[in-house]
Parts: sequence; C-alpha cells; structure tokens
Amino acid sequence: MKKVSLFAGLLAGSMLVGSAIAREVKDVVKDVEQAAANPAVVAAVKDQNAQGMSLSKIQEMDKTWMAAQRPTAFMNSLTENEAAKALAKIEASKPFMVEFILTDNQGANVAITGMTSDYWQGDEPKFTNAFADGKGNTYIARPQKDKSTGEVISQVSVPVMSNGKAIGTLTVGVRADKLK
Repeated sequence: MKKVSLFAGLLAGSMLVGSAIAREVKDVVKDVEQAAANPAVVAAVKDQNAQGMSLSKIQEMDKTWMAAQRPTAFMNSLTENEAAKALAKIEASKPFMVEFILTDNQGANVAITGMTSDYWQGDEPKFTNAFADGKGNTYIARPQKDKSTGEVISQVSVPVMSNGKAIGTLTVGVRADKLK
C-alpha cells in the first residue's frame, strides 16, 4: 500500500520542484492517510458499501448530479454527514488542503467538503490508482486547474483501509502554491 504512483509526474514539469517540496508532499500523504483512517471516515465508507448499490444506479446518479443547476438535498447531505464534518475540520486546519472527496468501493461519493463536478469518481485515475483493485495504493496527480475549485491543485489519493483491504478512497486537493 505504500507505493506511490506518478510521483515523478508530480515533480517533473510542474511548479513543485526540488527536494524540499518532495518532503512536503510526503508529509501531505501522511496527513491524508491519517484522515482516511479516521473512524468516522471508515464507518461512512463501510455503511455505503453495505448498501450494495449497483454501478448502473451510481452512473444514473452521476448523470443527475452533473445535470443539476444547483446543489440538491442529496448533494448537500454529502457535505453535512459525520465523515464530511470530520474531514472539514482537517481541511480547516491545513491551508494547503482543499476539496476532500471520500468514495466507496466503486468510486461513488460518500462525503465531500465542497461540491464536486460529478458524483462518480470510479472512472478517474484518482480512484482507480488509489483503490488498486482492493489492494490500495497512494496516488499523486500532476498539478492542474481543478474544475470544482478553479485552483491549481495536485490531487493526493489514498485508500481507505479495513482489515488490510481497500474499501474506498480519500482524495485531497493540495494547493501547490501553499506548500511552502
């Protein structure tokens, strides 16, 4: 689970250059791993996984999410649940972190600290690489402009683990310019 993919891509050709930044990114990974181990986070993922939602239902919900003109009650519920509150506290204490996205074992949002552009993350590298078919892996994406926040961020994704297996993922946007 400790393997980091795309770490070289994060450093090469980006605004994050040098060994000091590399150390700071590793520190961010530790923070994200701690957040993913928060009991409220793990419990929320387990609860959603237990619902056994089909992928077709998740994809249907994803289309509805993306078509919404403003946040719905369901969307707001994902920013107000116990896991979202726990993650929001962490986000508030770390000015370089923005937009926590907690997903279940299929990549569907479980808790978020800000509105995401879509509901289903399961088709995106931040989920597929971090979930790693249930094995778990750390994934660091190259910095880019985020559709949801409008900021240049690098997404750091880690698995949410239970009994040695990935049960979901936690992705955190890291503001590259605030790492120093």
